[in-house]
Amino acid sequence: MAAKAATTTIPIIFAASGDPVQLGLVASLAKPGGNLTGINFFNAEITGKRLGFLRDLVPTAKRVGVLVDPNGAVITESVLRDAESAARAMGLQMLVVNATTSREIDAAFATFVREQVDALFVGPAAFFSSRRVHIASQAMRHGIPATYAQRELPEVGGLMSYGTNLADTWRQVGVYAGRVLKGAKPADLPVVQSTKFELVINHQTARMLGITVPDKLLVTADEVIE
Repeated sequence: MAAKAATTTIPIIFAASGDPVQLGLVASLAKPGGNLTGINFFNAEITGKRLGFLRDLVPTAKRVGVLVDPNGAVITESVLRDAESAARAMGLQMLVVNATTSREIDAAFATFVREQVDALFVGPAAFFSSRRVHIASQAMRHGIPATYAQRELPEVGGLMSYGTNLADTWRQVGVYAGRVLKGAKPADLPVVQSTKFELVINHQTARMLGITVPDKLLVTADEVIE
């Protein structure tokens, strides 16, 4: 948004997890209309499916903690709206806690432990990705099964993630950057919506938490980390 405010002429290629039209980045997905275009990778829109995978993994869960970053207001609101709808359909109670600093992450986990949540849903946020080791280790330390938006969390010990394949997103950003450098105008390049999603399960973490991963999840998973 800062780059958009700074220039109306220099081409800008973005990777946005929220709706680029709703965020005010482009006029429409098919016809961006300005000096911006890029990739829309879905994180908020697949909330219900991610919560469903968590329920499959922890079928006895009744109360789910939800950790979100209020700084990303548009995405967080969308995630909470979809999570509340999905939770009602599954008969789950939600406990929502905000965190914008490492200290607040610690406080959030203290709340989850005190309130005895059965599982944890971590919302998509760049801040959480940057604190992935901290969050994954806290979840493991307190024995809370958790699901995340990106594979980077299971790679450092988190239990499970479901979301867009970000490596593919960055590749698509590179393709568009190349086209712009060859003379294409952002206004003429439609926003690409990601279609490649991945379910990643850290089997070792599951065993340490005393969780038996259902065969249907092992078969569905794009990667099982041993």
